[in-house]
Amino acid sequence: MPQEPRRPFGDGPDQPGWQPLIVLAMLVSFVLVMSLFVEPAQQETRLPYSALKTMIRDGQVQSAELREHVIFVDTKVSDADDAHTFSAVVPAQGDPDLLELLEDQGVEITATEPTGVSIFTYMLPWIVILGVYLWLQRRMMSGGIAGGPRGLAGGLLGGRFSKPSKPARKVTFADVAGQDQAKREVAELVEFLRDPDRFSRVGAEVPHGVLLVGPPGTGKTLLAKALAGEADVPFFSTSGSEFIEIFVGVGAGRVRNMFEAARNSAPSIIFIDELDSIGRTRGTGLGGGHDEREQTLNQILAELDGFAEREAVVVLAATNRPDVLDPALLRPGRFDRHVTLNLPDKTARRAILDIHARNLPLADTGDLDQIAAGTPGFSGADLKNLLNEAAIGAARRDASLISREDLDEARDKVMMGTVRTLAIRPEDRHRLAVHEAGHTAVAYFTPDADPLYKVTIIPRGHALGGTHTLPESERHTLDEDYLRTQLVMLLAGRAAERMFLGTVSSGADDDIRRATAMARSMIARWGMTDTLGPIDLRQSDDHPFLGRAIAQPRTHSDATAAQVDQAIIDLLKEAESDAAKILADHKPRVEKLISQLEVKETLDFDEIQVCLDPTKHVKQPERSRQSVTAIPSVRFAGDAP
Repeated sequence: MPQEPRRPFGDGPDQPGWQPLIVLAMLVSFVLVMSLFVEPAQQETRLPYSALKTMIRDGQVQSAELREHVIFVDTKVSDADDAHTFSAVVPAQGDPDLLELLEDQGVEITATEPTGVSIFTYMLPWIVILGVYLWLQRRMMSGGIAGGPRGLAGGLLGGRFSKPSKPARKVTFADVAGQDQAKREVAELVEFLRDPDRFSRVGAEVPHGVLLVGPPGTGKTLLAKALAGEADVPFFSTSGSEFIEIFVGVGAGRVRNMFEAARNSAPSIIFIDELDSIGRTRGTGLGGGHDEREQTLNQILAELDGFAEREAVVVLAATNRPDVLDPALLRPGRFDRHVTLNLPDKTARRAILDIHARNLPLADTGDLDQIAAGTPGFSGADLKNLLNEAAIGAARRDASLISREDLDEARDKVMMGTVRTLAIRPEDRHRLAVHEAGHTAVAYFTPDADPLYKVTIIPRGHALGGTHTLPESERHTLDEDYLRTQLVMLLAGRAAERMFLGTVSSGADDDIRRATAMARSMIARWGMTDTLGPIDLRQSDDHPFLGRAIAQPRTHSDATAAQVDQAIIDLLKEAESDAAKILADHKPRVEKLISQLEVKETLDFDEIQVCLDPTKHVKQPERSRQSVTAIPSVRFAGDAP
């Protein structure tokens, strides 16, 4: 949403920027005052006093100038040399023989009156600085600088915080796709904002604080804008980080201003994005209770408590880190309603693509079904970026329509990165083909595996190649057979290298990491072993939105930990052995696949089937070309060196 640009520090709404002029005036004043203490530079050579007296005795001096504690002399001009100026410091007690010596040598003598510096001169810089400060204070209090009733304070604390945002176009719930449950939860707020008296007549009180929680890119900010658009009420939008300044108390003042303006404009909506930037648990800052962030948070808590029961102001906040929020923010009466926005499923992704493709010239709108089916794990922002990359690709080709190839290339680019040009040695290229052929063959000949889509040895991003599979449906629970199949597929590339090349390489780095993490979860979290049984032995908890583990203190013994490690080792070795057996049973066909992969670099399913099963003895599940690569199913050959 376009927002009013932030004015320079202290500018009022109708006043020109004054701060540069003030700074310039202070600098000029300081330079002028300091120039009083700087003497003009003299082009002379400083000598010891004894050496200077020797020059006078030798008759080399033509004129002398006596100053306070310093003597300057000019040498006589000769045919060979020009006149030079020398100086020396006269002893503090004086030299009574100096004048007599100068007169004896016929030197022209002049004297300069001592410069007396008064205490006023020393105090002048500080007087100037104090005067400018007092002038600023008067202008601040009178409102002459920043405009408005509070002058400079109004510029610090007001501005965009006291005026509702004006979007370039009205956003409604029709612009939000894939979050039907979240829309239903906030839809009742629309009726409350449109007609608050209807609720007050029956004593109903709608929650004033709603916290939108979800992974990045799922549409939390968009949903808040849509709520304001549907209700057609003033919308005060800001980010948590914009409250924080170097001056303690500024953030709290901005909070007061924004809430006061929202009350005056009621019914209205306040939206605070990235609430975790100011709403973290108190007591963790370096400044203790005087920390600027904590002062701002305290003011937000006070303002949330200050709403009257029938006050038609709704406060929305968004965060993807609910685990770090201060508990006081989440108690009843504040942000007590939590609306979770999840990553969209296939149907939701299709609806999101329809919205973002409204103004895009697609060659075939049916291609969006294929993209929606093949992008599980993508957020709404990811899908928008995918379509934008496809449009850029079409423009690069100077085409008038976005083709299926543009969409496929954009999907691969978003998922794995841009194609890289690497000078790969022939032996490394062969090893890469062997590795990927191992993944592909095991995926093809394993009945429980996800169907194949394509395999490539073209480097993208950090990956040197990948085997892409087609999840027939999105899985919300993972059974033991499926997980064991995934382990076999992950370790198939390493097994192929050992079988066809006799050695393994670092190309299986990502495969081993993912297989180990999966095996540890099977043993320590899901109890998929008869040795240990159903017991939680995990050492970390997965963050619900960040997609990474958070370390936790271990609660089991070393002996139990050793059992867990041994069970993981056994599970991984068994999976690698199963992969090797599948490859050995179809070795000639795998060798053909390796050769074709080295020649063409990318093979789709039909080309893979020609190599591995030309008579189609293996019955593959009914697959639609609407399904494409899923993020968790990409098999990387390893990081680039």
